[in-house]
Amino acid sequence: MGVVLTIGDFSRMTYLSVKALRYYHEIGLLEPAEIDPSSGYRLYGPAQIATAQVIRRLRDLDMPLEVVRTVLNASDLDVRNAVIIEHLRSMERRLDQLNGTVASLRALLEQPSMAIEVEYRSAPAVQALAIAGLVSMTDANAWLDQALEEINASVTAMDARRAGPDGALYFSDFFEADSGGVTAFVPVAGPARAGGRVEAIELPAVELAVAVHHGSPAQVDRTYGALGTFVAERAFGVDGPIREHYLVTSADTGEEPRWRTEVCWPVFRTGPGA
Repeated sequence: MGVVLTIGDFSRMTYLSVKALRYYHEIGLLEPAEIDPSSGYRLYGPAQIATAQVIRRLRDLDMPLEVVRTVLNASDLDVRNAVIIEHLRSMERRLDQLNGTVASLRALLEQPSMAIEVEYRSAPAVQALAIAGLVSMTDANAWLDQALEEINASVTAMDARRAGPDGALYFSDFFEADSGGVTAFVPVAGPARAGGRVEAIELPAVELAVAVHHGSPAQVDRTYGALGTFVAERAFGVDGPIREHYLVTSADTGEEPRWRTEVCWPVFRTGPGA
């Protein structure tokens, strides 16, 4: 072959460390042009520089190695671009989440505690269409969106009459084990038919202490903390899942400050003044 480059020279030309180049060879991502049979040294060709530089830029974008491999092996330009665009969209979603976390942290530092208004509510038993699953905290929002979309499609298909806002039950293991039971539900009037993942359930009657969370779900822990403190100070919390009711969501408005979520803590009350 023509000009060959030692791994050290190739490293300097591509800004990829020798350690990284060796690893990329081991996993078959970027193989040397040849290997010296006597010394075992890896040798590269100038034509590989552009490929190595593409790999470095994709890794700078936190693209997983298997996705990098898909880009390099793409059958045509459209396939390659589609993979890159999807990764960029994923990065944009993560950036949105990061921006939300930064805003939430700033608000927490500026106002460590928050005042809330608490309403006592006797929730009657109600029929609902629901999807239950074991869900991790990391995947909870995406899982909930998908589950409620499926349930609402079933409500529409069977021409059922809604009896309240979309909601979810979060069981103790979801919080304690970082992964646990969540049930997404839509209340309906009268008996409803199940189908696919969607099942018909009855939400039992329960006494609740209710506070409204304003804004992004990323900051709902602040409302949980304030409401949980309110309940603990009165020592009337009981076992049972925490309910959330989604009154105003991103489906209603793109303005986060207008989003409203009811957080409902199960309690024991002996009377109106308890």
